[in-house]
Amino acid sequence: MEQMSDFQRVYDFGNLYAAFLKARKGKRGKPSVAKFEANLLEALSLLSELLKTKTYTMSEYFVFKVYEPKERVVMTNAFKDKVVQHSLCDNVLEPAFASSFIRDNYASQRGRGTHDGLYRLESFMRSYYFSRKAQAEQESREEGLPRLSPAEYADGWVLKCDISKYFYSIRHDPLKKMVWRFIKDPDVLWLIDLIIDSTPDPGIHIGNQTSQWFAVMYLSGLDHFIKEKLKIKCYGRYMDDFFLIHEDKAYLQYCRKEIEKYVAGLGLSLNKKTNIFPLRNGIDFLGFHTYLTETGKVIRKVRRSSKSNEQKKLKKQRYLLDSGKITLKKVEQSYGSWRSHAEKGNCYHLIREMDELYMNLFPEIYSKESAA
Repeated sequence: MEQMSDFQRVYDFGNLYAAFLKARKGKRGKPSVAKFEANLLEALSLLSELLKTKTYTMSEYFVFKVYEPKERVVMTNAFKDKVVQHSLCDNVLEPAFASSFIRDNYASQRGRGTHDGLYRLESFMRSYYFSRKAQAEQESREEGLPRLSPAEYADGWVLKCDISKYFYSIRHDPLKKMVWRFIKDPDVLWLIDLIIDSTPDPGIHIGNQTSQWFAVMYLSGLDHFIKEKLKIKCYGRYMDDFFLIHEDKAYLQYCRKEIEKYVAGLGLSLNKKTNIFPLRNGIDFLGFHTYLTETGKVIRKVRRSSKSNEQKKLKKQRYLLDSGKITLKKVEQSYGSWRSHAEKGNCYHLIREMDELYMNLFPEIYSKESAA
């Protein structure tokens, strides 16, 4: 049997059906999804034919704002476009891009993600502490010097970087040239160009499935530069948020200048939050503040802003529930999501405090559970 080309894998009916199932997750109540599903065989067959004949076009974007974790404009596409992009990502982009990524590029990939990034940061911090301890103890034995205080093993510096308006600053031409290195099928490149050029240059839209993979890949060269040229062992990146840990502050200052030059070549710049600070201050990364104790233990706490934002959100949801604007199920799902996030840190007392607030604000939830 003749092997399918990359483009054939995108418009293959079975692959489009699998993409439909992924795109449908969490959206079955939406009218656009219900309409597509009501005529599923015809819709997928038509989509396959439009792609095959290269007569497929993208629908207009729907524009809205989100305010968590910060205010930003999101442009989402039609459901049929989501199906196409899931098929493109799963069958072409992910296999083509993933093998070139370093281990500590955490976003979007299978087996990676925020939890993986947090545990890798913890591993880096612990490794940093105990390698310094082993080196200092060896030097004290060989040279007859007094041992350092355990607190000094945690001495070091962090360069924490963030790209300014990342998704909105990605330039189309450099992005396309990067894609060409991995994908050779001209028909797939036609579809990718169609998607990239559906938005003004510079910029790719956060709501697109493909944008996640493009954004992960756009800075992949920087990952290799930092690991292989700058020789930073303790480095990790989640999309445009990344950290470098090193014992020499002056060297991190040099690294910052080199990184600024590198990203400038991509049309990007580091934002004002980029800074070098002592390792003992801890690192804000992926929703947690992770810090190293004097004994080498790593502690992970939810950011203060996360706690205060959740408290405000619960009080607002009480009002919205009383006004009939949201359901009790929505409240339960929302708080359950925050609680699940907090459980990934050392947050036992915080969770108990928030559970008490939640119970006081929504006693009907506990009455319902007791009745059941």
